[in-house]
Amino acid sequence: MINGITAQDLFKHLRNHIDLHWIAGTADANRIIKRKLHWANHATMVGHLNLIHPNSIQVIGKTEWNYLEKLKKNSRQDTLEQIFVRRTSAIIISDSINIPDYMIQLADKKRTPLLKSCLPSNDLIDSIRYYLSGFLADKIVLHGVLMEVMGTGVLITGESSVGKSELALELITRGHRLIADDAPEFTRVGPNILNGSCPDVLKDFMEVRGLGVLNIRAMYGENAIKQNKYLRLIIHMERMPIEEQQQLDRLYGNRTVRTILDVDIPQVMLPVASGRNLAVMVEAAVRNHILLEHGHDASEEFINRQSQFIK
Repeated sequence: MINGITAQDLFKHLRNHIDLHWIAGTADANRIIKRKLHWANHATMVGHLNLIHPNSIQVIGKTEWNYLEKLKKNSRQDTLEQIFVRRTSAIIISDSINIPDYMIQLADKKRTPLLKSCLPSNDLIDSIRYYLSGFLADKIVLHGVLMEVMGTGVLITGESSVGKSELALELITRGHRLIADDAPEFTRVGPNILNGSCPDVLKDFMEVRGLGVLNIRAMYGENAIKQNKYLRLIIHMERMPIEEQQQLDRLYGNRTVRTILDVDIPQVMLPVASGRNLAVMVEAAVRNHILLEHGHDASEEFINRQSQFIK
């Protein structure tokens, strides 16, 4: 959930992706949009001119413009008065339509953002909805290393200096790909989907104790880097002496669920001890997770087989 977004925030985000120009109504650009915004209802934020169920962002294209032009002067003024109000986040004129002076003056008077784009109205609405879905989504930054292992988004977590970056580096040498080191950002893009990506300032870089900061793209090539991936599994590294390892469940291991932004993500605890090949174990954990998703539970299958032999 995102609260307190301003019209200026929306404009700054959208103009980085689509053709958009602020024409008038800038006096109140930083006012807070009162309505609470959420990734799930971004589609209702923007649409063609609608007086009955007004959108937060009203788009006026050729069809809507022709409708306004056919109205008599008083009727057109009344219609414009209905949409140039505080509940309207912005009004966008599409299709490179020339905006008359009276509409610019009304936007300034009502302090309603008036924008313009050369895009056709349908393309403009689709683009705005697409980019707003990411902008309005819930986000969180977690400590760990985000990797793509066998096509699966895997977050490697653990306390500081447990060996996360070293493990990630070994996975990279085995052909897997780095998404983000240290501070991956996760965005909830669906009811049960978290999209993981890397902040721009950290892209391509990894810190490894003793080696400093490494440029993974320069060292291992383009194929060693992945821009983003849906998070499907968490590998939590934990230092554990042999005595404690012997207390772990021999059948099921240590599989739990971690909830991030109300999305449940399977988590596997990976004991860290000298002599263990952690990269191989991560690959095995990912393979087993893929089997579990397809309905193959090795532990249950083993128990059933033993039961059959006993019978």
